Amino acid sequence: MASLSNSPRKAHDNKINMAPNRRNNHTTAAAADEWTTLKYNVGFGNHFATECLPGALPEHMNNPQKCNYGLYCEQLSGTAFTLPRHSNQRTWFYRILPPVVHDEYVNVSVGDIVTDFANEHTTPQQLRWKPMELPAASSSVDFIQGLRTMGGAGDPTLKAGMSVHMYAANASMVDKCFYNSDGDWLIVPQEGALKITTEMGKLLVSPHEIVVIPRGIRFSIDVDGPIRGYVLEVYNRHFVLPDLGPIGANGLANPRDFESPVAWYEDRDVDYTVVTKFAGEMFSAHMTHSPFNVVAWHGNYVPYKYNLDHFCTMNSVNYDHPDPSIYTVLTCQTDEPGVAVADFVIFPPRWMVQEKTFRPPYYHRNHMTEFMGMIYGHYDAKTDDGFVPGGASLHSCHTAHGPDAETFLAASNADLKPVKFEGGLAFMFESNYMMKVTDYAMKCPQMDHEYYKCWHPLPKLFNPKKM
Repeated sequence: MASLSNSPRKAHDNKINMAPNRRNNHTTAAAADEWTTLKYNVGFGNHFATECLPGALPEHMNNPQKCNYGLYCEQLSGTAFTLPRHSNQRTWFYRILPPVVHDEYVNVSVGDIVTDFANEHTTPQQLRWKPMELPAASSSVDFIQGLRTMGGAGDPTLKAGMSVHMYAANASMVDKCFYNSDGDWLIVPQEGALKITTEMGKLLVSPHEIVVIPRGIRFSIDVDGPIRGYVLEVYNRHFVLPDLGPIGANGLANPRDFESPVAWYEDRDVDYTVVTKFAGEMFSAHMTHSPFNVVAWHGNYVPYKYNLDHFCTMNSVNYDHPDPSIYTVLTCQTDEPGVAVADFVIFPPRWMVQEKTFRPPYYHRNHMTEFMGMIYGHYDAKTDDGFVPGGASLHSCHTAHGPDAETFLAASNADLKPVKFEGGLAFMFESNYMMKVTDYAMKCPQMDHEYYKCWHPLPKLFNPKKM
């Protein structure tokens, strides 16, 4: 049973929080300081309670006849009402106006987002991409406009499946917010910090950190310059911490290192646009006020961030290269125990001390589909400069892959003294689903059409007369 928590990582001053003017991309010194001194609730899966004004949260109940300060109450559910209590998620808001106050939704075209994969490309080929180009300084592209879907599987209308997106942008979402009706987003920044305002409060998310924004939560992203990164979307359930099994009670991503917002609000009457992705299509509606008007809230359905540098890495200390599942940060499970809609896995700095062992990843053909990205540095299974920060690769179900020829020869003859790998941070979105690849991903200029050739120089070393 998750615990009730209302103690942020830093003491919360309970003052009224007002946002700076968001009509342009200029940030005052005071506004910049606001982002660097944010306070957070701490813990994974906790039931939080937070308010900007004393008494804004009703005592011992959820929906009083009249809320204090003339607020409206609203519940946002993240699961079915009848789900077992240990996995039931919802949050109660106490806000200036409910989000039901808006004009009619209209169908719009935003970005290059795909959710219907029926007519997309099917290929078992190993695929690799260079980093997405950042928008030109003369253009203005916000986070949603800069999204490009790389591939996926399933159907959000059935709440089954997943998709992978990449983004490159350079502008803030001015008087615009977004919510995803189709699934949860796990965002991995590679370049540039994300200043995320949500209904629950604010999160500053920089490279080396990730953020999860669950289905239905409205958010807006401000930036100070170009940004680039990756998005994993899951249509089933929600992300959870992986079971530790024989590892024990501690290790990998520790629950107390996850951070969620404290209440923050703005009371601003303004022409505002709310955009949503619903059943794979994009819709927008006009509002006359900011949706970030929640003065108090309590619940366990919240966005959260995590610093990947805090991951407690496990590894083999005598022999063999362990399976990548020991590097799992978060998982979203299917109905079959141990089988993931998607795992988020990282390959962090770590000591490698295995004896008599080929230490890089061995050659393999997996049951799962692997989409990989690079946050910084290099990956220890590739030396050809083809897999670089901001780039990506896709190795599909039972498609052979592994270290390139140069890495194989070097690791096969390396001095096996203890070595600390500190040269990079790669990650993997691993899914039980067989991903189809979008037309954009297959035809974009970043596609490396000669990736498969990195294995061609592998020599035949077999000698039946010599062990």
